[in-house]
Order: sequence, then structure tokens, then C-alpha cells
Amino acid sequence: MKKVFLLADDDADDVEMFHEALREIDSSITLYTAWDGKDALEKLNNKDLEQPQIIFLDINMPGMNGWQCLTILKSHVLFRHIPVIVYSTSSHQRNTDIALDLGALCFFTKPSDFSELKSILEVLMSNLNSDLLGAISKFNAIKF
Repeated sequence: MKKVFLLADDDADDVEMFHEALREIDSSITLYTAWDGKDALEKLNNKDLEQPQIIFLDINMPGMNGWQCLTILKSHVLFRHIPVIVYSTSSHQRNTDIALDLGALCFFTKPSDFSELKSILEVLMSNLNSDLLGAISKFNAIKF
């Protein structure tokens, strides 16, 4: 099964680090990127692109932010089934609560270290088609 991800993040350095980590884990992964929530929704509505198996959303983006995008995703019949992981440089518990209340699978603080991001993505990848919630609990227990 082909692995397709969508990452919505306006920070070019974070996007590159994310892309490089995925490449090292599995070079066959297709990563679509969007610079804000509106761009992410446009990509999802593009019939020429494959639907992602998972979406990563940054919170703070210009235009449509991650919260607005998540709200639309979870209210849209074609997209509400796609797991969404919200991540941000913020580490406030309130963000975790909001993410879960809006229907995200989880929230995690963006790691600034490449190996830490890669470790998180490896756990997710190893559980992508089976137990994403189990994977989330594993990396939450490890306290990345």
C-alpha cells in the first residue's frame, strides 16, 4: 500500500526537516505540503492528488490556521476519516485539549531535533495501517 502524507506548515525549515526524516524512514512515501490550512484544503479537493493516509497540521499559519483547517476537515464527509495530528512549537496543555476536542488524533510539540522527529515518525509509520492510537500512546509514554 502506498503511503501518502499531507503536511501543512508555513515554516520552510520545518517542512524540509519533516521531509528529510520521512525520506530516511521510507523513501517511497509521498509527501504533499501546504503552506496554510486553505492550501491544504485545496490540495485535498484536487482530484489529481492521492488522498493522504494522515495529515499533520501546524497551528500557527498565516491565512487559515491549523484550528480552522481541522474544524473544516472534521466536518467534511470526505475528509473526517483521515487521522490528523496537530503539532506546534507551543507546548501548552490547552493546545492538546483543543486538538482532541476538535477531532485530532493527538497533539505533539514540534521537536527541534532531527533525530527526535525521526523517532516520532518511525513509531507512527510502524503503526500506520494498524494501531495509530497505540503508536500515539507509545511516543507519549516516551515523552518526546
